[in-house]
Amino acid sequence: MYDQFYGFSEEPFRLSPDHGFAYEHRAYSKARAYMAYAFLRAEGFVMVTGRPGTGKTTLIGALVDQLAGENVTTANLVCTQLGADDLLKVVADEFGIDPAITRKGELLQALTRRFKAWQREGQRVLLIVDEAQDLSAPAMEELRLLTNIQVGGRPILQIFLLGQPELRELILSPQLEQVHQRIVAASHLRPLEAEETEAYIRHRLERVGWQGDPAISTAVYPLIYKFSEGVPRRINLICSRLFLHCAVEGRHKVEVADVKEVIGELQEENLAAGSGFTARDFRAKDSYEPGPAAAAEPAGEPDTADSPVSGDGGDSRAGQADEPPVSSPSPEARIVSTGKPPGEEEPEEDAEEQAATCRPVAAAGGARVVSMPIRAAARASKPEPVQQQQTAEQEPPPVSPRLPPVAPVHRAVEERDTAERRTPDPAPTSRKDRSMLVAGLLVAASIGLVAWAASGFSLGPLAR
Repeated sequence: MYDQFYGFSEEPFRLSPDHGFAYEHRAYSKARAYMAYAFLRAEGFVMVTGRPGTGKTTLIGALVDQLAGENVTTANLVCTQLGADDLLKVVADEFGIDPAITRKGELLQALTRRFKAWQREGQRVLLIVDEAQDLSAPAMEELRLLTNIQVGGRPILQIFLLGQPELRELILSPQLEQVHQRIVAASHLRPLEAEETEAYIRHRLERVGWQGDPAISTAVYPLIYKFSEGVPRRINLICSRLFLHCAVEGRHKVEVADVKEVIGELQEENLAAGSGFTARDFRAKDSYEPGPAAAAEPAGEPDTADSPVSGDGGDSRAGQADEPPVSSPSPEARIVSTGKPPGEEEPEEDAEEQAATCRPVAAAGGARVVSMPIRAAARASKPEPVQQQQTAEQEPPPVSPRLPPVAPVHRAVEERDTAERRTPDPAPTSRKDRSMLVAGLLVAASIGLVAWAASGFSLGPLAR
């Protein structure tokens, strides 16, 4: 259905093995090289193992297709849950022996005559046994006896065994030691890697004429790899349902949300045996390679529901990107609520000094960040500057009976946070200042005494 919607020449993700779609990944190329080497040896057993769906049958189909031009007679045995005698009958039937022959001895003689005839004609004989892990030990031993048929000291029959990893355990069992010794080459088909999964999908699509429709998000391939575990048959299952889903929806883009929905459906149907998933797995953003199909639909809105939160390491302020960042106030600054629009200034006692030291910064809610005047704060916490003290020291002692002026206490105007705060009291007068005060008092007293003596110590004003 989806192949017609997207204009494919055929369905690219069938579950049945098709060596026409064989992808030459690393493990596949290695297994095929081993089989080619063993075939040139023209003797013994070749063993290829792998998990279900890793492409063993596809590999054999490609090999048989490759040998079609050679002088090779090939028999492919699929049903292996048989006893030793029944297995021999099935092999004889595959090689064209008359089914009327049922006795074991007669079957062996008929097979020997047929093999020798082919040998004289220059033909090779190859037997491929799929799902060989289901063979019993006696049936496996019966196959070994067939490899004993020779002409001129050379074996005529060669056998390829394909099966799941349990086949290795069967071959290594003590009762099959002679079969183990005749293994010429052995290879194991491993699942695809992450980059091989993407190449595998693209290879199958290109085989059916895919030219970018539908456009596939680059974030889709890692998800397919995760939930298929790199097993080609599982990849085919997920991709087939994924493309069908998009075709039903009339979509020309395959997105992360589509994979999420399809994987959920497959796991509900108990058809996806891969890894479990969480919402975190599907937070990847879609991106597409340039192409006509990628531009056919507008880019979807970002999925804010699945966006990471601050607790998961995301940016919880992603929606405030246009607002200027508010830095934390320094020790010389505080936020003061004025109740006025930002930018409106309040009069200060020393406007010139405040303009030089205060820098209001607009903040939300009509508040502004005000830097406390540095020089005023210094005067609030210290006595007169050192320069003024030095000037006072250089002046002659005052002759006036009045007390010497005391340094004025400067108070910095501070804005309120919750209540007014008074500035600390000025520092106590120094020892030298006290000396000057005493000297001034003595001089004033002396002048007063002289004046009193000049008046004859008169108490006229007091008497009156």
